[in-house]
Order: sequence, then structure tokens, then C-alpha cells
Amino acid sequence: MTRAFKTQAIILGLTLGLFWLVFAATMLTGGALFTFGIIPRTTLGLRGILFAPFLHGSVNHIVANSIPFVILGWLVMLRDARHFIPVTVAAMIASGMTAWLLGAPGSVHIGASGVVFGYLGFLMLSGWFARSLGSILISVAVTLVWGSVVIGVLPGNAGISWQAHLGGFLGGVFAARQFRKR
Repeated sequence: MTRAFKTQAIILGLTLGLFWLVFAATMLTGGALFTFGIIPRTTLGLRGILFAPFLHGSVNHIVANSIPFVILGWLVMLRDARHFIPVTVAAMIASGMTAWLLGAPGSVHIGASGVVFGYLGFLMLSGWFARSLGSILISVAVTLVWGSVVIGVLPGNAGISWQAHLGGFLGGVFAARQFRKR
């Protein structure tokens, strides 16, 4: 195992562990931590931009976010480990702001799916912007395997924040553009 792989595994493992730790705390408090989610167009709801990705409403919800978070997060690091944190931050901010601006009044948006969609947008478009063989190969592979998930940026199922998905995806695309070769 290379040192880079170990570092990537530690970063993803610690973040995933934090997701599950916060999930356990949320369940133990009867959902009291959901107040730290994104509450559209409220000043208090802005803090959710930072905290919402760590909050999940059920075991199915956290599992549905954990698997693509690890796979796509690892692929972001594989492309260039230095991009992981900036892409994550861009996805969090864009996802959170879009949910905050476009979410239904009185709703609460939680979950890491906005970040996952950010990784998806970054990986799908980084080949286009970077124009390097490695980036193009990753973009093509991710698009073939995960491309159908993009439909999640459209309004659909009640209780699923398409707003966060859309914002995260656009944040990832923005990050891909920022990291293009000059």
C-alpha cells in the first residue's frame, strides 16, 4: 500500500466515521440535531451549510450517501488528492446555498448527497476542462457508471432535496473548471 492510498483511506474513513457518529448522536437525541440542517431562507438555517452534510435521517439515508461518498470521494483524490478538500467545500457551499435559496419554506435539508453530487459533477466534467488523458478516462468511466444519477438534480421524490443535488453538482462543475490546466 502506498502512502497516498493510506492517507486517502484515513481521510475518507474518518469522514465516514464522523457521519455515522453524528447519525448515532442524532438518533440518541430523538432527532434534535436536525435543527442544524439547512432551513431555507432563515438566518439560523444558514449554519446548515456547514452541518447538514453530516446529518442523516435514517439508516437507509446514511447508507445511500456513504457508499457513493467513499467511491466518488476516492476518485476525486485519485484524480488529484489536493483537490479533495476544495471540491468538498465547493460542493457543500453550492449545495447548501441552493437548498437555502430554493427549498420549500419550513423544510429542513440534511444529508451528504449534495457533496456526493458535487463529486459527481467534478468527476464528470474534469476531463473536459483538464484535457488530460487520466482525467478524461476518469470522466468517461464515472459518466458511464454513475451518469444516470444526474436525474436527481430535477424535482422528483418528496423528501429528497433536488435543490441540494443541483447545487452540489454545479459546485463540482465549478471546481472542475477552476482546476483545469491553464
